[in-house]
Amino acid sequence: MSEQRILISSAAVLSLDSGTGDQARADILIEDGRIAAIGTGLTAGDAHVIDASGHLVLPGFVDTHRHTWQAAFRGLAADWSLQEYGAGLHGTLKPHFRPEDVYLGNLLGRAEALNSGITTMLDWSHCLSTPDHTDAAAAGLRDCPGRSVFGYSGGFGLPGNDPIEADLRRIRDGFHDDDLVTLALALRGPQYSRMGVVKDDVALARELGLRVTVHGGSAEWGRRRPVGRMHEHGLLDDRTTVVHCTTLADDELRLMADVGATASVSPDVELLMGFGWPATGRLLDAGIRPSLSIDDCAAVGGDMFGTMRTTFVTQRGLDTPEPSPGRDRITCRDVVEFATIEGARACGLADRIGSIRVGKEADLVLLRGDDLSVFPVNNLAGTVVLQAHPGLVDTVLVRGEIVKENGTLAGIDLPRLRERAAASRDAVVDAVNAARPAADRIRLDGTWRPSTEDFSDSKVNPS
Repeated sequence: MSEQRILISSAAVLSLDSGTGDQARADILIEDGRIAAIGTGLTAGDAHVIDASGHLVLPGFVDTHRHTWQAAFRGLAADWSLQEYGAGLHGTLKPHFRPEDVYLGNLLGRAEALNSGITTMLDWSHCLSTPDHTDAAAAGLRDCPGRSVFGYSGGFGLPGNDPIEADLRRIRDGFHDDDLVTLALALRGPQYSRMGVVKDDVALARELGLRVTVHGGSAEWGRRRPVGRMHEHGLLDDRTTVVHCTTLADDELRLMADVGATASVSPDVELLMGFGWPATGRLLDAGIRPSLSIDDCAAVGGDMFGTMRTTFVTQRGLDTPEPSPGRDRITCRDVVEFATIEGARACGLADRIGSIRVGKEADLVLLRGDDLSVFPVNNLAGTVVLQAHPGLVDTVLVRGEIVKENGTLAGIDLPRLRERAAASRDAVVDAVNAARPAADRIRLDGTWRPSTEDFSDSKVNPS
């Protein structure tokens, strides 16, 4: 927790808090990592002053589901289906990832997210082939000055039923709830493991005091009632976040709402890879306000601005046939809330972050308002969702610590990281190609299309 006193002066504030409200021009005083005061004309003596005139301040974004280890393979899966993704990333590349490759992927991906204003990110980490891979993944998150949730998914496969208890118990004591990097269980779940394994894994998570995040309703892989089956066995509760939900039945969404479970929608990947329409509107109809997530940077962009835009325009398009009032089922303010306070809620952090309120920890983003892409700023929420982009992210604070200022990310040697990440990518590709005939070697230029023969629904889903 930063001991530095910081005064953000003269900012337009999009607080997403009913008590604070939006303010056209206000000051925010930060002490001991928390928001101490919000108002006009605040003074703070020896505080570090950030002149935010012409800037918009909002809560830091929260990404509730990202497979960060894949960051060095950006764009590789741009044309792939979900089955090709499974075959390419999991079936082909993943077996050749060394611990250092996982570390560099996590550090690169987490730095990218932080640079674009994602102050909290849940790393849905499913390249944990050995305990050394597990430790490397966690280290990559810790070496970036953002807030992260390490979503442990040891033993993940398509399908995957290997035991995880020893490794998860081994690392549990190294994570504490007041750390910037905390721990959750990224559950393989009924889509990818036997129900007996799911029961054991959820019981272990509950014993260790961990929240659970689980894929459910992922295209054809998710049509076998994964949420309904979890509910039947008493494995679904308010500590559970279900990711995607696109092919869940309506009654499964209602079951989630009944127990207080949360949801994570990844609209870009869901549309790109053929999951089905994002479930945003159906979740709202069931009484669930979803969070948002990037999912997979091997396929899509890694910033929340694009994700918010896709969420909003897709749902507006789906609502078009409805009577006129139906078009207001989702607004730009709703979508910014999905990307902030609802994400905090899904991570169990809504009492600490996700909105701007006195007493909350200062996870904040300052966006430039003088750029021609947004000037003049009129509707704050509308600007954030429909006009803003990562290039506007001027300053980022995490728990009162300035981690990006004047457009420059602090604490990471970016030239060295770029060099190491590119070398890591090349080493993985070389290892793959060393075992393949010349005619079958993989390429990174978009021409490689993995064979999906072993990744059909019948082979991925346990019977």
